[in-house]
Amino acid sequence: MDSFTLRVTCESTRGIVAAISGFLARHDCNITDSAQFDDAETGRFFMRVSFRSEGAAGLDELRDDFAPIAEQFGMQADFHDQARKPKVVIMVSRFGHCLNDLLYRWRIGALPIDIVAVISNHMDYQKLVVNHDIPFHCIKVTKENKPEAEAQQMRIVEETGAELVVLARYMQVLSDQMCRKMSGRIINIHHSFLPSFKGANPYKQAYERGVKLIGATSHYVTADLDEGPIIEQDTVRVTHAQSPGDYVSLGRDVEAQVLARAIHAHIHGRVFLNGDKTVVFPPSPGSYASERMG
Repeated sequence: MDSFTLRVTCESTRGIVAAISGFLARHDCNITDSAQFDDAETGRFFMRVSFRSEGAAGLDELRDDFAPIAEQFGMQADFHDQARKPKVVIMVSRFGHCLNDLLYRWRIGALPIDIVAVISNHMDYQKLVVNHDIPFHCIKVTKENKPEAEAQQMRIVEETGAELVVLARYMQVLSDQMCRKMSGRIINIHHSFLPSFKGANPYKQAYERGVKLIGATSHYVTADLDEGPIIEQDTVRVTHAQSPGDYVSLGRDVEAQVLARAIHAHIHGRVFLNGDKTVVFPPSPGSYASERMG
């Protein structure tokens, strides 16, 4: 039996759940997990349904047959094959903790993605990436060549068919044009001190201010630097007895975990854009164990 996911976004109204469940029942599909949210402020409805097809209907047939229901309710509706691994491009600079973590999770199957390329503006991780049989592209970025460098990056994304770009501590600011073109398809990670501690050595700044909690935020990238819709966050407690080096080590750990969880949520279709915010449904039972490995 094939397992699929249906994601739906539309204006809130009566009959949506009944229409979806009735459609799946008529097509010999068994619902295995369902989550929904009705946003009273925006009047928008969000729903994610996992199901097994116990009949002859395949993904294309389900999409075609669902079209009248989607039109009736003005839905944005997407069907996904749960067995299909999305193609991902990872971008990194000189901090490798997030890249290393993602490669490990990918290698053991805890992060079901197809890493089709790693792009960096430095050569530091070429050997690591190539040893994983993943194409590595070093694209130097300067003020003078930034448009050309970004065009190269986009060519790699398009030629590989990548559906998601992950900024695993990539320290270059993307252009507004690239952010708009890839809206909802670029995920970034940063320390949660922003905007309180900007610039160099944020953990040192936090240490000097006696911060008691440090953390990380993973979000979609928009033209507003580090202000895109938030997907995942976490914190870790620190004390006066710890050093700036401890802050950095703990910060790297939480950054890696938060980024992995954000990617996991995205690739499983649990994240919905809702204006400047997101709706993030909890993990379904089948994916919970791998997601909690962080």
